[in-house]
Amino acid sequence: MFVDIHAHLSFADYDADRSDVVARLKEQRVSLVVNPGTNVQTSRDAIALAEQYEFVYANVGLHPNDVHQITDDDFHTLDALLAHQKVVAVGEIGLDYHYPDANIPKQHQCFREMLRLAKRHDLPVVIHTREAWDDTFKIMQEESSSNLRGAMHCFSGGVEEAKKCLALGFKISIPGIITFKKSTLPDVVAALDIEDLLTETDCPYLAPAPHRGKRNEPSFVVEVAKKIAAVKGLAIETVAETVHQSAAELFAVSQK
Repeated sequence: MFVDIHAHLSFADYDADRSDVVARLKEQRVSLVVNPGTNVQTSRDAIALAEQYEFVYANVGLHPNDVHQITDDDFHTLDALLAHQKVVAVGEIGLDYHYPDANIPKQHQCFREMLRLAKRHDLPVVIHTREAWDDTFKIMQEESSSNLRGAMHCFSGGVEEAKKCLALGFKISIPGIITFKKSTLPDVVAALDIEDLLTETDCPYLAPAPHRGKRNEPSFVVEVAKKIAAVKGLAIETVAETVHQSAAELFAVSQK
C-alpha cells in the first residue's frame, strides 16, 4: 500500500487520460494520494478531484511563484477552502529564490500568512523551498507554535537541513530524484529513521528512473519506495507500511 503525498493530479497534463492514470496507480497499490494546490484555482481543482476519489485528498496552498497577484480576497477564499472535509493540509507553500523575478518580500509575507492559516485551522503544512533554506527556517521558527507540523516537499537539502526540519516537527518527503545517479538523497535517507520519511512523485515533474524523460505519475512512487528500501536495507513491504502509517497520521486520514 504505497503513498504519494504530493501529486499534481488535477493539472491539465492529465486531462486527456486521467482515468487511465488513476487505474495504473491502483494497479500498483498506491492507496493514498495527496493533491496540492498552488493558488486559488488549483486548490479548487484539487478539492474537486478529491471529491471524485475516496483515496485522493487535497491541499489548499499558495506556491511562492504564484504570489505576484494575490489579493486579500484570495486569502479569504483560501481560508474558506481549508474548511472542506477532504482538505488535509495547507500546501504547497514556502519560498523559491530560483527565478530572477522572484518577489522575495511578497513571498515572505504570503508564507507567513499561510502558516498562520494552518495554525488557525490546526492543519499540517507542506513546504516548498528552493535556494532559500536560511529564510525558510527563520520564518518557520518565528511562526512556530505547538501545533505546527508537516512535510518538507520534494526535499532538496542535505543531512543538516533534514535534521533541522525534523527538530521543527516536519517529516522529509523524498521524490523521484533519489533514483538519479548524482542524487545526494540516498545520504539523507541513510542518515534518518524510516519513520521520518514520506514518499512523493511531484508529478507531472521529476519522473524517477527508469521513467526519466516521461511524464511522471503517481504509480511511479513505487520506484521511490524501492530505492529507499535499498538504501535502508529494508523490505519494500516495511517501507510501504511505515510510510503509509506516517502519512495517514500526519494528514489524519484513514489507514485502509
